[in-house]
Amino acid sequence: MSADYGRMDEVLTQLYDGHEGERKAGLGGSAPKVSRWLGDIRTYFPSSVVAVMQQDAMDRLGLHQLLLEPEIMRTVQPDVHLVGTLMSLSRVMPQKVKHTAHEVVGKVVHELEQKLANPLRQAVQGALSRAVRNPRPRYAEINWAATIRANLKHYQPQYKTVVPEKLIGYGRRGQALKEIVLCVDQSGSMASSVVYAGVFGAVLASIKAVKTHMVVFDTAVANLSENLQDPVDLLFGVQLGGGTDINLALTYCQQLITRPTDTILVLISDLYEGGNEREMIRRAAALKAAGVTVVALLALADDGAPSFDRRVAEKFAALGIPSFACTPGQFPQLMAAAIQGQELKL
Repeated sequence: MSADYGRMDEVLTQLYDGHEGERKAGLGGSAPKVSRWLGDIRTYFPSSVVAVMQQDAMDRLGLHQLLLEPEIMRTVQPDVHLVGTLMSLSRVMPQKVKHTAHEVVGKVVHELEQKLANPLRQAVQGALSRAVRNPRPRYAEINWAATIRANLKHYQPQYKTVVPEKLIGYGRRGQALKEIVLCVDQSGSMASSVVYAGVFGAVLASIKAVKTHMVVFDTAVANLSENLQDPVDLLFGVQLGGGTDINLALTYCQQLITRPTDTILVLISDLYEGGNEREMIRRAAALKAAGVTVVALLALADDGAPSFDRRVAEKFAALGIPSFACTPGQFPQLMAAAIQGQELKL
């Protein structure tokens, strides 16, 4: 066996040779050893495998405490799962590591924004231009692309121009055409969904024609809308863990809504209700009856099929509230369909 294969076997043995949950003496509590091990797996394995091994190391080797050391943090390959871990540790994180943790989270958020921001902006802005028409726009409110398409039959060859018979405009300038409420379950099982919701919330908040609210909840509710300008600070404002009171969260969101028929409420939760389930269903029904477009996302992540309360999902379906898991890549199309009032399904 070559030296490389021998070292690969060694790092795998340190992680997987034993029962899950049994901490290995090969790494122990030594930060330098863990740092070296994390560096080795990045040397010998592709990024997709490294992410899985890091997550397994969290669970099997008890690395959560060691990640509170800056020298360890700098060796870890940042990903969504690591951000979730850092969010869960934020309340006990010593001051010396907070700056490094922010750098790690910032790197992941930046990469996600580069990947996801443009598709979401294009989908939402395109949907708004189709769903909301202003028949008498002022000059600054004219949707030129839509106006030209609608008046192509009036093209004048001799002047090489289109003479518009009908102007198509956006809504009044400065007015939010739609309101979007992201109501996010911050229980520990929803960590990846919280990360993606924070990134998407920040992108939506940058679109002037949309007013965005970001509400997170467990057994209490926190409105993080003011933090949407900085998704890193927003994520560190989330406190993962604790119970779940969906009814309390929906009650709070109901108070935020001033234009029901122009509002989309996205409940991101596995629907395991720790509060008053009957009242929660009644609250959801009232929102739907008032004209709010309500969607329940059982997960907003690439983590595979989520665990969720099927009984509650069926009750939501009976109310006309779709409930399904959604990958980050599907979210822009979901929001576009919701804005245009189309049937929501993936």
